[in-house]
Amino acid sequence: MIIQVAGAGLLFIDFYPRFGLVKGLWFSVFHAVSAFCNAGFDLFGNSLEGFANDTYLLSIMSILIIAGSFGFLVWQDLLLYPWRHRLSLHTKLALTTGTVLMGISVLVYLLTEENLAQLAPKLSVGQRFMNTLFMAITPRTAGLITLPYNQLSIAGIAFTMFLMFVGGTPGSTAGGIKTTTVGLLTIQSIATLRGRRDATFGHRRFTQDNVFRALTLIFVALIILAGATLILCATQPLPKSSSLETVTFEVLAAFGTTGISLGLTPHLTFLGKIIIMFLMFIGRVGLYTVMFSILNADRKQRGYRYPEESVLIG
Repeated sequence: MIIQVAGAGLLFIDFYPRFGLVKGLWFSVFHAVSAFCNAGFDLFGNSLEGFANDTYLLSIMSILIIAGSFGFLVWQDLLLYPWRHRLSLHTKLALTTGTVLMGISVLVYLLTEENLAQLAPKLSVGQRFMNTLFMAITPRTAGLITLPYNQLSIAGIAFTMFLMFVGGTPGSTAGGIKTTTVGLLTIQSIATLRGRRDATFGHRRFTQDNVFRALTLIFVALIILAGATLILCATQPLPKSSSLETVTFEVLAAFGTTGISLGLTPHLTFLGKIIIMFLMFIGRVGLYTVMFSILNADRKQRGYRYPEESVLIG
């Protein structure tokens, strides 16, 4: 509430001269909540495309989006740090992974979109960089845009799909497989390739249960997304060109609860809408939570274990 009220107050500074007292206040509250909750809804009809030159507004919206995607456990750790003088492993991993992903995202978009060269006639270099930074933040689950994604290069669209797949932090308002899953598996992969038994970070060792859950989450997510993509490709009215790109983007946008699209959403059939709603549900609630609830409704532990044996991998 404090963050959203503060965000609404900062947005009101920008909206009041544009829309007046009542409408400006209403727009400020609505978009502060939308940004913090990573909802992606707007009252302008074209998201934030009309504010591409408003660096102040994009900065406030970016901060609100990041604050919402941190997760409440991370905020609790940060607020209690002056008394505890320590951060949990979850918070350290979430902040580190989020920061690295944001840095990589800005760099990739600068390279693939040439700092949004398509906006050069209307925006200055600094304004275009702010739009690039905003674009690096929003695909993780917020969904607010300053230009249509069908104006991006193929490389930019592909990287956006990756960001939507990752999503935000566990316990936050974000969707996707979450940043800690990617961070943990990256650290585990580096440790394995270097011949180390344990995956360590911040002077702590990840539990094997953590690693197994992360691997399971990635595998099940890929299977569900591939299945949804196949069904949509077979059942939906699609453009003659870029059909797979359009469907894959739609599927990942639903799973990441971003709300962005390359234009397929209005043309979905009844079956297509059901599939997209299912993906949004598991993306928001959490894939592992949904699968664990279904598969462990009647949980019984075996009283025995089979002998252990290895197979060839890779």
